[in-house]
Amino acid sequence: MDLWRLLGYSKASFYSHKSPIVLQQKDGTKTNLVDICKSIAPPCWLNPFLFNGHLQTTWTVVKSTDAPVYYKRKIFDAECSAYRGTFAVDFVVPPYTETDPTLPPRTTHFSDEEMGKVRSDDGKPMLVTLHGLTGGSHEAYLRHLLHALYSEGWEACVVNARGCARSKITSEVFFNARATWDVRQLVKWLRKTFPNRPLFAIGYSLGGCILVNVRSITDSQAAPIHHLVGPSDPSSVCRSILGKKATGACWTLLLCAQIPGILM
Repeated sequence: MDLWRLLGYSKASFYSHKSPIVLQQKDGTKTNLVDICKSIAPPCWLNPFLFNGHLQTTWTVVKSTDAPVYYKRKIFDAECSAYRGTFAVDFVVPPYTETDPTLPPRTTHFSDEEMGKVRSDDGKPMLVTLHGLTGGSHEAYLRHLLHALYSEGWEACVVNARGCARSKITSEVFFNARATWDVRQLVKWLRKTFPNRPLFAIGYSLGGCILVNVRSITDSQAAPIHHLVGPSDPSSVCRSILGKKATGACWTLLLCAQIPGILM
């Protein structure tokens, strides 16, 4: 073990298909997603006193700095009769001063006047974001990403799973890895409201599972998503961390502890 390792430096590894898709850059040169990731990924410095990945993950929450992202919320009435009810989508907007104590910090509802001005013909890239189990638009990992992209001229929104991020429970169904109905309805609405915006999507953990299932559906609602990313997407929940005896039990307790906050 060298000195850098003792100080917390960790070498990053990149894995991909043996023949990744070739991408053309603005200057005409060719590259691929793996090389792009290698060129932009910052050095990985971990806490040298934490001895496994679970503690490192917990530490990122403890030491996390704030990323001030402001949202306006739109409530959608579900179109699918099998999964009736409502769901909440939070759109990233410029900073404002008003507050709503019934919603997460820096989140208020769109007014009727504001909704009347939402439609746009601009060609800005639009990111659809899905959180992980029991999460929501208020999560730090979401806000850090959205803050960076919004600062670079992106538009973005977060699909809150039913009952999450202080959204009301109006149906018998919450969400699961196959819960594609709300995302598909939102994508359809985005294509109509912002016809010139290329759509991208990112889903964390269980949200990644939902995105993969959305992309696997070849109907007209799912097709407009250009590219999607699924960080920490468990390809098999049974084989993931939740399926392991010791660590799985700990994470299950932590996740289940969030459920009363959803139901109350």
